[in-house]
Amino acid sequence: MGRLRLITAALSLLLVLQLTLLRGRAEPLFGLPFAEPPGVSTWFVSQWYGNTVAAYRNRSTLYAAGQGIHFGIDFAARCGTVVRAIGDGVVVAVDGPYGAAPHNVVIDHGNGYRSLYGHLKERSPLRVGQRVQRGDPVGLVGDPASPQCDRAPHLHLEIRDRTMRRAYNPVLLIDANWSRLTLGLGLAGQQFVLAYDDPVRWRSPWDQPDIVFGGPLLNDWKVTWPPY
Repeated sequence: MGRLRLITAALSLLLVLQLTLLRGRAEPLFGLPFAEPPGVSTWFVSQWYGNTVAAYRNRSTLYAAGQGIHFGIDFAARCGTVVRAIGDGVVVAVDGPYGAAPHNVVIDHGNGYRSLYGHLKERSPLRVGQRVQRGDPVGLVGDPASPQCDRAPHLHLEIRDRTMRRAYNPVLLIDANWSRLTLGLGLAGQQFVLAYDDPVRWRSPWDQPDIVFGGPLLNDWKVTWPPY
């Protein structure tokens, strides 16, 4: 019981510190990828960036290339929902070699960041070299699990560096009220796995690590909380 109280107190203190840091953080650089407000019938965050339950379970397979981490944010949305650019920039790839099938788009924002829009329903009409502004249509939400787009339609959004080798946590770079965007559904992708011997690390959407593609696993833990 003493250890449990200590862990609980440490987690509460960490949350307060994170909120304090967020209040003092510079203005986020980007906007959300949808024009519609969040909701069950429009869109919501179905999987965070980071060491989510889904990522940990598949750390050595599906997410191995991203050091075991889910290296983007998934937004569940109706098939065909219009996806919009999160910032001004230039299109540098359409259906590039970056995964997130069946279709993807990459935009260079000229500030060291690139955004990737994955699992699009069809090839985007945008062209490499075309300039876009924040809010411009990029493509349509698709479904990587079904050509009929009837199983798990969602947008997979990543923010990477210009080399495309490093991924950053979009929560820290996009202006949004993130605490309301999961709708309180409690999905596996909305929860994080903690290291039992270091339970204050990576416990919220705001403190997940950057990753380098092809690097070693960051979360190859033997004992976790919750246990898996």
